[in-house]
Amino acid sequence: MPVNIEESWKGLLSDEFEKPYFKSIGTFLRQAKSSGKIIYPSGPEIFNAFSQTPVQSVKVVIIGQDPYHGEGQAHGLSFSVRKGIKIPPSLQNIYKELNDDLGIPIPPHGDLSAWSRQGVLLLNASLTVEANQPMSHSKIGWEIFTDQVIQKLANERQQIVFMLWGRFAQQKEYLIAPNKHLILKAAHPSPFSAYQGFFGCAHFSKANAYFEAHGMEPIHWDPDNESNRN
Repeated sequence: MPVNIEESWKGLLSDEFEKPYFKSIGTFLRQAKSSGKIIYPSGPEIFNAFSQTPVQSVKVVIIGQDPYHGEGQAHGLSFSVRKGIKIPPSLQNIYKELNDDLGIPIPPHGDLSAWSRQGVLLLNASLTVEANQPMSHSKIGWEIFTDQVIQKLANERQQIVFMLWGRFAQQKEYLIAPNKHLILKAAHPSPFSAYQGFFGCAHFSKANAYFEAHGMEPIHWDPDNESNRN
C-alpha cells in the first residue's frame, strides 16, 4: 500500500511500513475495493490526521475507535465530519461540553480541521471502515499501527495532553509515559455514556491550563474561529 503520509510521521513510523501486518492491511484494502466494497474515508484521506498535524506540532491526542461509516462523513479525523454533513451525536455532546467548559458557541458544522491545524491529533484506532459496517476493519491490523503511533509519539515528545474518552481509549493508557504527559480520562461523549462523566470533565480548560503552566500557547478550541483566544 503506498503510504501517503506527512514526512515527519514517515520518519517516525518508517519501520512499521515494512512489517508484514502493515503490508497485509494494504492487501486487504485492495481486495475489498476490487470486490466492489465501499471503503471510508477515501484513499487520499486515510492519513489525513497525520497530514494536518506533523509530529512536532502535536499538543493534544484525542483517540476515536473507527471512522464514521455513512456516506460523506469520514474524512480522516476522529469525531470530525465535513462542513455540510449532519453533526453526529457524539460530536454534538463534545460541543455541549465545550460550551459549558469554555463558553464557546456551538458551531453550525462538524469540521474539526481547525483543531488539527493547531496540534490536536484526531486519531482513530482503525483508519478505515467498510460502508455501513461499523468496526468492520478493527481486526485487519490498523490497531497495531495506531498503538505504535501513540507509543512512539509519547516516547519522542513530551508535554502532550492525551484525552482518553471511554473504555476503549483508556485501554491505550499503558502506551503513554505519565511522567512526560498529561493524561485526562472521562466517559465517552456518546449519548449512551456522556452523562456518566463526560459532561463536566472540563478537559478543554484543563488542557489549556496545562499548556499555560508550561509556557505553551493554548488551543483555540472554537472550531469556527481558531484565531480567537479562549
